[in-house]
Amino acid sequence: MNKKAFIFDLDGVIVDTAKFHFIAWQRLAASLDINFTEEENEQLKGVSRVNSLKKILQWGKKEISPEVFQSKMDQKNEEYLELIKTLDVKDILPGVHDFLLELKAKEQPIALGSASKNARPILEKLGIKDLFDVIVDGTNVTKAKPDPEVFLNACEQLGYDPQESVVFEDSVAGVQAANTAGMISIGLGDPSILNEADEVFAHFTDMPQDYINTLLSKNK
Repeated sequence: MNKKAFIFDLDGVIVDTAKFHFIAWQRLAASLDINFTEEENEQLKGVSRVNSLKKILQWGKKEISPEVFQSKMDQKNEEYLELIKTLDVKDILPGVHDFLLELKAKEQPIALGSASKNARPILEKLGIKDLFDVIVDGTNVTKAKPDPEVFLNACEQLGYDPQESVVFEDSVAGVQAANTAGMISIGLGDPSILNEADEVFAHFTDMPQDYINTLLSKNK
């Protein structure tokens, strides 16, 4: 059987933690007297914690000392970790668990490629950490998407060339990273936003039956 490296982003692909990020960022912004909207939150998808806080400060036209900056980042992460304590298997997005199990049954290599530094505890809470052969997260990489570092790192650890890899992403930056690396990019979300992806589906449940075999025979 053909084999490819299957690489998954975390937030918005496997689980929707965007709502928790939004609440945590909104509380942080409020503590600095900054109004933070859902539209602005959308712009933080796939962006590192440091750059997210920089953007919020820009939008609010505020400046803070490096010490306060660090304490605010810590505060955001603590709030976020508190919020995700409620996560469990029911929070996995539709069709993802079955897709991962089908990949396992076909003995395909699976990696996580996420900017999140909380990827491992989240996967543990969802009960699916053992399904991943390799986990590359914010603790392993320094360059944020659209730089392809996170995906190239995953490929290298799995022992596959980028051209033999499929990436599942919900952000424009993530799709661009996959494309830059020469990987097949599958978007999860709105086709008008993710129009640079090779294919786009709203959810894994919208993929045709036997889609994994289609991907295995697909070339970039």
